[in-house]
Amino acid sequence: MLTAAENDMLTKVGPGTPMGRVMREHWIPAFMSSELEGPDGSPLRIRLLGENLIAFRSTSGKIGLLANNCPHRGSSLYFGRNEEEGLRCVYHGWKFDVDGRCLDMPAEPPESDFKDKVRAVAYPTRERNGVVWAYMGPRTEPPPLPDLEPNMLDGETYIWTALRECNWLQALEGDIDHAHLAFMHLGSVTPEDVEPGSFDYFTVRDRQPRFRVIDTEAGTAYGAYRPVEDDQYYWRMAQFLFPCYTMIPTGLLGVQVLVQGWVPVDDEHTMFWHISKPVDRDTAERTGSTSLVGSNNILGSNNHPRFLPNTTDWLGRWRLADNFGNDYNVNREIQRNGSFTGIDGINLQDQAITESMGGIADRTKENLGTGDLMIARTRRRMLQACRDMMEGTPPPTVDKPELYRTRTGGVLLPRSVDWWEGTAHLREAFVEHPELAENSDALLFLRGTGFGPSRG
Repeated sequence: MLTAAENDMLTKVGPGTPMGRVMREHWIPAFMSSELEGPDGSPLRIRLLGENLIAFRSTSGKIGLLANNCPHRGSSLYFGRNEEEGLRCVYHGWKFDVDGRCLDMPAEPPESDFKDKVRAVAYPTRERNGVVWAYMGPRTEPPPLPDLEPNMLDGETYIWTALRECNWLQALEGDIDHAHLAFMHLGSVTPEDVEPGSFDYFTVRDRQPRFRVIDTEAGTAYGAYRPVEDDQYYWRMAQFLFPCYTMIPTGLLGVQVLVQGWVPVDDEHTMFWHISKPVDRDTAERTGSTSLVGSNNILGSNNHPRFLPNTTDWLGRWRLADNFGNDYNVNREIQRNGSFTGIDGINLQDQAITESMGGIADRTKENLGTGDLMIARTRRRMLQACRDMMEGTPPPTVDKPELYRTRTGGVLLPRSVDWWEGTAHLREAFVEHPELAENSDALLFLRGTGFGPSRG
């Protein structure tokens, strides 16, 4: 349970707030490259960390991210003309480049140097493998981009986003809450419904996992374990990474390459990010892990989130068609006879529950149990990071991009092996494990999770 002051410290992300300062020290995913038109194309409205911003791609292809309001009279630059390496406000013709420099003030006398004294608020951007990153912090020279493996791959990367209408922290905490898996997502599944020896089998056979939770230099990590035959434990290992990332254990440790982000749009809206290396279909089908490439063959769910058409307003991007306004299209008949929730798919189930807590959950009224150890520890870690930030010390992840070079997943270990030290080689990013790909006994994947939306 948190105090009201602690809850505010963790959830509020506006400029000057403790968590807002932590966020702004890091590079933040702002939008997908595909969302922005080509050079001199239409601008894009973006709300990020509570600030209204305008994104545009200049004539040379550079990306600008400017404050919405023109520094002249405050009109919106969204209506600006994107032309000749700058965005020109249509009110009086003031024109700004991607760095916020004023290039032209056509109504000023030719001899005036006023344009050299005015700048628009502009944030640095970097574009990497389909993601446009923004740095909104105080440094003149931004820190390095985070070494998040799925965003650094040379080959295909799978990316999708969705707006979640609640605070970023309660959305993120759903990803590090392992105990709900066996109930909300697999509550109607019995051991007889799944293949013996699979990760799902171990999960539904024992719905009360034991936990190990630790601090890491990058954030926190947990190992949820269940005893299985042959003196082994089935471990599901996941991590929280500053400032707003989770690595969930949906696949095999050592093979899964995945990160999820919970980027604050404002205090009561979050943009969910999924970035992963697609699973090879032949391998997936051979191991029964087709769920990881977008299929879900249990519970009668296709698990394909449906999106409303994007609009140009501040909250108009990647809204789900199944939402609070229609009760997420819960099907009570299916709930009685197939699905534990009656809600179609893992992602939508998570969205419905975290949004049902309200815009910002009141954590002063919670009663945390044993299954909430990771949540409690992560909150303490975040609170300390906020206090450190107010003293001028950011989290280590700001200046150590290599801390993001990690993986998570599920694995079977002898009970005598330490869960963290014994899996160090499997948690290393950018390492191939052909011995896992070739050993069918090792290729155990969690089934029925089905990550991936339908854009149709």
